[in-house]
Amino acid sequence: MRVIITGASGVLGSAVYAAFKSTGHAVLGLAHSRATDELKQLDLLDSSVVESVFLEYKPNWIIHCAAERRPDVAEKNPEAARKLNASVPEHLAQLSKTLKCTLVYISTDYVFDGTSPPYTPSARTNPLNLYGQTKRDGELAVLGVTGSKSIVLRVPILYGPAPKNTDTAVNILLDVVADQSGKQYKMDHYATRYPTNVVDIADFLVRLTGLPPSRIVPPILHYSAGEPFTKYEMCLVFARILGVPHTHVIPETDPPKYATTRPRDCQLYTRETEDLMEGYGGLGWTPFEEWWIGYLDQKQ
Repeated sequence: MRVIITGASGVLGSAVYAAFKSTGHAVLGLAHSRATDELKQLDLLDSSVVESVFLEYKPNWIIHCAAERRPDVAEKNPEAARKLNASVPEHLAQLSKTLKCTLVYISTDYVFDGTSPPYTPSARTNPLNLYGQTKRDGELAVLGVTGSKSIVLRVPILYGPAPKNTDTAVNILLDVVADQSGKQYKMDHYATRYPTNVVDIADFLVRLTGLPPSRIVPPILHYSAGEPFTKYEMCLVFARILGVPHTHVIPETDPPKYATTRPRDCQLYTRETEDLMEGYGGLGWTPFEEWWIGYLDQKQ
């Protein structure tokens, strides 16, 4: 099987790239600003070069992880966010139609407004911020390319192996908890999140691409771990694992004053995905604290 991974230098993309490589598939990893000897440098906004690379490689699957994933950054440069999060996926869906391959577009729980969880794949979208709007627009664009085999995979807040803790909104909480300098941090104890490990998502994608043709994959899938946490509660977990005080982390129960609005609870309903993967490993996600204990123990 031949697979192209976009955004292969990111936290999710690098995990997906490693998972497909480890199973022996032919994999082309694409990156833009953080290309390496192993990852091909490619600007996804350069449509003619993109077409050339994809048509030459002839993939069976395209896993599209590249995105502007930072809500505050998207808000500051809406046009760039729209191009990367909506226009690029539409182009890739058109290419997948030409190549007769399958595109998986990684989307987000932020396409929902967070007022009536859990959300099924068919639930009405109502994003509260520009980031969510651009990802919703990407979904509509991908699914709107008639004749393409495209799958939208919505995922929640992510964590996992990363070069820097600042690479994810979860990993960075480790630095907050570990900072025993006396500095105080106000931490969101209002919004409920479902932190999900990128290694688990990568494993799921490998299994998804290996399903027999008799398994009909719906156009929209949800993948999420099942444990609810506020960011403050994640900090308590990290303090327990690290064995340090957490009195410098102050819980805030009022809606946080972010530069952009965030939804309160976008829990993704995953029953359709569980049914699809029955007999093929199920949903398969790792408990949050269990993974961090093992991961931090290995790093010592």
